[in-house]
Amino acid sequence: MFKITKHFSSKSTPQTQPIPSSSQVPNSAGGFTWKLDDWARLDRFLVLGTEGGTYYIGERELTVDTASVVMRCIELDGLRTIDRIVAISMTGRAPKNDPAIFSLAVAAKLGDEATRRAAYAALPKVCRIGTHLMHFAEYAQAFGGWGRGMRRAVGNWFNTQPAADLAYQLAKYQARDGWSSRDLLRLAHPRAASPSHDRLFAWAVSGDLPATEDPALALIVAMQELRSMTEASAVAAKIRQAKLPRECVPTEWLQSPEVWEALLETMPMTALIRNLSTMTRVGLVTQASLATNTITAHLRDPHRLAQARVHPLAVLSALVTYKSGRGKSAVWEPVAKVVDALDAAFYASFGNVQPAHKRMLLALDVSGSMGSGTIAGANLTPRVASAAMSLVTAATERDHTFVGFSTSLMPLTISPRQRLDDVVSTISGLPFAGTDCAQPMVWAQQHRVDVDTFVIYTDNETWAGGVHPSQALRAYRDARNIPAKLVVVGMTSNGFSIADPDDAGMLDVVGFDTSTPPVIADFARA
Repeated sequence: MFKITKHFSSKSTPQTQPIPSSSQVPNSAGGFTWKLDDWARLDRFLVLGTEGGTYYIGERELTVDTASVVMRCIELDGLRTIDRIVAISMTGRAPKNDPAIFSLAVAAKLGDEATRRAAYAALPKVCRIGTHLMHFAEYAQAFGGWGRGMRRAVGNWFNTQPAADLAYQLAKYQARDGWSSRDLLRLAHPRAASPSHDRLFAWAVSGDLPATEDPALALIVAMQELRSMTEASAVAAKIRQAKLPRECVPTEWLQSPEVWEALLETMPMTALIRNLSTMTRVGLVTQASLATNTITAHLRDPHRLAQARVHPLAVLSALVTYKSGRGKSAVWEPVAKVVDALDAAFYASFGNVQPAHKRMLLALDVSGSMGSGTIAGANLTPRVASAAMSLVTAATERDHTFVGFSTSLMPLTISPRQRLDDVVSTISGLPFAGTDCAQPMVWAQQHRVDVDTFVIYTDNETWAGGVHPSQALRAYRDARNIPAKLVVVGMTSNGFSIADPDDAGMLDVVGFDTSTPPVIADFARA
């Protein structure tokens, strides 16, 4: 008998061919996967962005493709799109706010009337600081001019802030992306909400600072007084007295440990993490200094991290950079206490994840394509970032096993009990080849490993296997008599998934979304 099913079967199909009667489409690597719907792609873009592209898709091509997804979502349901933008931005689920700002600008300029109104109303929720507002202006400029709605929304952004808060914004974020507060105010031309606002607008536009005792101008006055000071002790005292941020301090004083010590007292968490290397290089942060104790206490405080919307990717990127002891133009000696505190901050920044108490196989795609591109523009490949993210689930689920796969599979001896930077080094040194996302299920079946939930961290560019991942999962279920589930953690913004949308036991989620670990646990538990 000629065995036709050897070449054509819905149970075992080479990944270079679509599963018969399925809705699979070609991915960028030549394999067949499922196409994500536009709402799922919108989420991936809002969280992961497109900066750096992927192994198979250049940055420009990926950005243009994803921007068209944003447009389709706006055309389909503009209000739903804006709700999604606001939800992901305000809860700090994304490493960077730029994709949300871009999407809001597109909605504000190209949506229908109701969508435009909603987009402008959401401006203060998404653009929470001056830098965000200047990003919005730059994006919006590409899609239209300064109409009445744009002028009113930008003017309201300035006017609805309390005067003292506005002074901080104007002093700290004076110019970004070729835009300045002066530019925005001149274009929006808002009528000042109060005499204090009027004085602040005048200073931002013309540099005029009236002789007045207006307390709203105190920070601006103190910033200008720094320019004439000649002693570090006086600069430090003025920083403490006026609670000045680093951006208000003349560059020549940013080599002084005394000045940095004063800045540290009211430094926001994101700024603290960003300036760890500098504070170490100038000598403020040492193994035994009081400043080090203050910094490590802040980094280990989950409440501070949550309040500041510190994203885990920012912590991971800071850890990798700080531990290296070398930046673009500077070197420093890393302090072990700080490295340990950054490690703790990474886990804490995901919040409290309730364990599912299920047997989990955490499978890391270590193929060649995972070593290209970046996550949200950070200096971290999907390969490295996925290893770090998987440790969050491993830290909450006692019964877990780690494996790495490309066209073959290898058990990994990594553990959340290891420090994060050591795990990153281990993953970075693994050999790699093509991509076969069926390997975790095939291996578990062959070795009779009992698994309740497979969690695969991948870019979904699978192509090298003789059976599709979804088929391998169903074969595993039948062979082991376990209703195993599959969670696919998408680590890039492409439009593909190995999860079968018609199988309730398979789920696609977004990599490095802070909501992903609890979603994985909830899905495994259900």
